[in-house]
Amino acid sequence: MPSREAFASPDNPSSPPAWAIPFGPLVPATFVRRDNRFRVQVRLDGRSVAAHLPNSGRLTELLVTGRRVWLAPADARRRERRRTAYDLMLVALADRLVSVDARLPTHLLDRAIRHGQVPPFKGYPIVRREVRRGHSRLDLRLEGGADLPPCWIEVKSVTLVEEGVARFPDAPTLRGQRHLEELIEIVRAGERAAVVFVVQRDDADRFAPHDEADPAFGAALRRAAQAGVEVHAFRCHVSREAIHLTAAIPVLLPHPFNPFPIR
Repeated sequence: MPSREAFASPDNPSSPPAWAIPFGPLVPATFVRRDNRFRVQVRLDGRSVAAHLPNSGRLTELLVTGRRVWLAPADARRRERRRTAYDLMLVALADRLVSVDARLPTHLLDRAIRHGQVPPFKGYPIVRREVRRGHSRLDLRLEGGADLPPCWIEVKSVTLVEEGVARFPDAPTLRGQRHLEELIEIVRAGERAAVVFVVQRDDADRFAPHDEADPAFGAALRRAAQAGVEVHAFRCHVSREAIHLTAAIPVLLPHPFNPFPIR
């Protein structure tokens, strides 16, 4: 179970902390439809515009026609190589914002660790990104901690929350299962390994695997936890200006046929 300790920043800070990731200027638009995994249509200034969706998840509870969204203009230096001029970054859901950029969670965790804000991973001065091990490439490797073993971390982006429970995945993920098996092998080799679920919204108070969407992933996550892989989950504060990790939330690993957490 992760530490319940909150980060140094509250869930609703008056200004983003040093480990926040700024969004830069965002443009409001209205969601129209999803064309394919990575392309959507939005209504912007009265015209239909294509935008890149940096998330392969289903997102059916978020991508609803008529919903308010925010777009990030593509970098001018890269625009000539792109088919779309915008990235869809945020979705308005009732009175809150949800970040849908699946590229952000690794950056978010990396920055928070470097600023000493993640209790389970304090004391590591070196954070390496995209490190190869065997046939896999894992998101982070922490090194250099006094009396601390190197730690391999795989990071997962979470956008689905149901009645306060953050759920992952929202669709079957063979890749996610392979990552968990790799983490199990790391632990069996005597090293430290963790999977971290970053919830890109502020309304989750606990996390559980989404067994209805992918029972095989849920089973793999339970095997990983039993093998000694650490399982952590953190929620985020999201505004139109920036996003950052705020607090750890409990991880529940109930049996798929028993709604109560294992004691």
